[in-house]
Amino acid sequence: MTESSTLHVAVLQSSLHWQHAAANRAQFSQQIAELVQSTAAPLDLLVLPEMFNSGFSMQPERFAEDASGDTVQWLQAHAKQYQLALAGSIAIRTAQGFVNRLLFVTPDGTVQHYDKRHLFRMGDEHQHYQAGQERVIVQYRGWRVLLQICYDLRFPVFARNRNDYDLALYVANWPAPRARIWSTLLSARAIENQAYVIGCNRVGDDPNGLQYSGDSVVLDVVGAPLASLPAHSVGVLSATLDKQALDEFRRSFPAALDADDFTLGH
Repeated sequence: MTESSTLHVAVLQSSLHWQHAAANRAQFSQQIAELVQSTAAPLDLLVLPEMFNSGFSMQPERFAEDASGDTVQWLQAHAKQYQLALAGSIAIRTAQGFVNRLLFVTPDGTVQHYDKRHLFRMGDEHQHYQAGQERVIVQYRGWRVLLQICYDLRFPVFARNRNDYDLALYVANWPAPRARIWSTLLSARAIENQAYVIGCNRVGDDPNGLQYSGDSVVLDVVGAPLASLPAHSVGVLSATLDKQALDEFRRSFPAALDADDFTLGH
C-alpha cells in the first residue's frame, strides 16, 4: 500500500435507523456516493459512527451479524469501489458472545478490527456485550491509527501514545447532555498524546429517549479543530492531515520523552 505524508479524511455525521441494517446501509451508500462525487481530491479514509447499522441497542441477538456478514461485505465493496478505507463499528456475533466491533476496511478488502474494551455500564452494555482485551493500532498508507469506541474516551491510560500512533479514531453514540464532556476529552486526547484525533458521533434520537447532537470533529496535535459541524446537523467533515507537520511538532516539543513508564494489564 502506498505511503503518504498526507491523509485526506472525511467524517459522516448522520442520524441512524433503529435496528435496521439495510436502511442504514442504503442511507450511507447514498451519502458516500454524493461525498465522493463532490470531493475534488481523492479521499483516503471515511469514518462512520458507532453501531452505524443499528444504533446503540442492547438487543444484539436481534441484529448482530457474523464477522463476514452483510455489513462487512458492504464495507469491503464500498472501500474497493471508492478506493478508500472505511471505519465504523457494528455488533458482531462471536463464539464467546456479542462484541461492539470497530471495523477498519481497506481498498484491498482487508478487514482489521478492535473490540470495545470499556463497555458503557450506565447503559448496561456490559450485560449484553463481551469486552475486548487488545489495544489495536492499524497501519494505513504510512499512518498508524489507534482504534477506539465511545466510552473508551474516558480512559486516557488505554489511549496513551507510546510513540506508536499518529491518529486516534473515536466513533460514538454519545448523548447530547454530555456533549461538553465529549468535546473536552477529545481535545485532551489530542494534546496529551501529540496526535491527530477524529471524533465521529451521530445525530438524531433513538427509542430509548436519547438525543445525539453530533459534535463530530477533526483535531490537530494541539487540540484545535481542523473541521467541525454545527450541533444536531447532518453533514460531512473533511480535512487533510499532515504527517510531516506532526513529526516536526513532536521534535520541537518532545513531551513524550518525559512521560511515565507503565504496563497496561488486562
